[in-house]
Amino acid sequence: MPVDRSQLIEQLTTGIANLTSSDEWRRFLDFQSQFHHYSASNVMLIMLQTGGHATKVAGFRAWQRMNRFVRKGEKAIYVLAPMVYKRDDVPEPDGDARVIKGFQYVPVFDISQTDGEDLPSVCNRISGDDPAGLYGELVAFAHSIGFTVEDFDFDGGPNGDCSHLTHRIRVERSNSAAQRVKTLAHELAHAILHEKYEDRAVAELEAESIAYVVCKSLGLESSDYSFGYLASWAGSGEKAVADIRASCERIQKVVATLLQPFETIDASVA
Repeated sequence: MPVDRSQLIEQLTTGIANLTSSDEWRRFLDFQSQFHHYSASNVMLIMLQTGGHATKVAGFRAWQRMNRFVRKGEKAIYVLAPMVYKRDDVPEPDGDARVIKGFQYVPVFDISQTDGEDLPSVCNRISGDDPAGLYGELVAFAHSIGFTVEDFDFDGGPNGDCSHLTHRIRVERSNSAAQRVKTLAHELAHAILHEKYEDRAVAELEAESIAYVVCKSLGLESSDYSFGYLASWAGSGEKAVADIRASCERIQKVVATLLQPFETIDASVA
């Protein structure tokens, strides 16, 4: 019997709503609040120094406060921090007014450069095998739309990426077979939909929603990863649900495109 994809999207939005009302989500937000929101120029500096692989960046002592420790020999990432001084020429009660007198480079480190206590997470990589050979079928689909698929070592960074410039998708080689299927479905959604986009968060919500529905339709459960990923990008459960529903037609169309080869296989077997 065909899978009701509209029902799967409803299951997705319900799962996100339940997650973002949980204690686990509140612990995750408390943890996230310890990280600085870097300026666009500092984000660019971090990207240039790490090849875009950094995910969570903090100073040496900030990591210590979170009971994590920078490994010996790790190379620092440098960002610009303001040099703030107290103004002596401002009378009371504003005597504590401060002024910026330039910027200096300060060292920070990505989470991948640290060891220590496990961090609270609502986005957990999925485990399991791929006995049905779903990954190979998705690779064949990628080739049919002009994209190559490569294994890659991201060293604790993203699970995959998609380049429209080189028509190449890369997938983390060390992940479980099931996670690699989910990641490839996500990156294929980017390949189809997001050569150009205005809002990165919406693009990520669309791609992960597509990956969830595709995987669920093929009998692979990705909720442990997808619910947290979507809520994290949206910033709240309500926004995630609203954005997914606003993109529902686009999501459904790409899901149908990605599942079409599998439906052809099923029909030939029948």
